[in-house]
Amino acid sequence: MTLWHSIVLGFVQGFTEFLPVSSSGHLVLFQKLFGMKEDTSLTLNVFLHFGTLLAVVMVFWKDLFSVLSQPFGRLSRLLIAGTIPTAIIGITLEDYFERLFASGVTIGIEFMITGFVLWLAEADAIGRKRLQETGYIDAAVIGTLQGAAILPAISRSGLTIVGALFRGLDREFAARFSFLLSVPAILGATFMESKKLWEGNAGGFAIGLPEIAGTLVAAISGYIAIRFMVKQIVERSLKLFSLYVWMVGGLILFDQVFTHKFFPPLF
Repeated sequence: MTLWHSIVLGFVQGFTEFLPVSSSGHLVLFQKLFGMKEDTSLTLNVFLHFGTLLAVVMVFWKDLFSVLSQPFGRLSRLLIAGTIPTAIIGITLEDYFERLFASGVTIGIEFMITGFVLWLAEADAIGRKRLQETGYIDAAVIGTLQGAAILPAISRSGLTIVGALFRGLDREFAARFSFLLSVPAILGATFMESKKLWEGNAGGFAIGLPEIAGTLVAAISGYIAIRFMVKQIVERSLKLFSLYVWMVGGLILFDQVFTHKFFPPLF
């Protein structure tokens, strides 16, 4: 893995983690295009996830401080209610869903599904629920959708924001809650990947300039993406993101089924 590869992947991870376009799908796609080996990809993924976690902390440090200082406050309880179904799905179904990465066609289809979900969100996207009006069932539904995003090329932020909108959350709070809910999810994913990496490398792995650069780029690009997305969801439609992921999914499907010319065989 070169320094250039890690910078590009950090940029991809940072932006696509918080835009509703599927970071996992984009990351796998670029890693395959770069010809990266599985152990190298896993090592970098750990650091890229840490970078995106830093981005959330930089933007929402006041909310996170409130959660830590008031562990039984309303926001803390809602985040716990949302995290429980995410954790159950992630722990019990992770290995099964990982096998779905074996098919480029599957990834293409899931990009298309993400696009349809984002498009449908605009049909019922007027909500007024803020923190005090949001209930535990709302949080659990959003957390369940976050867990479902373990599927490759299904957008975590897309599903959680759309789920929040359908549950009647105010658009700004929907985005804020989605990003805050990502913190335990990213921590969990980082822990699981670190555990695999540790076990696969006899209790250790190297940290070099590419990993550090990827982390910093992911943090900076993630910070920009969060700021952009909060403004985007409040002021504009999500349909442009639908068109984008449809285009990506369509290109992958066309290439995987017919030509293998636009991209090398992904899997």
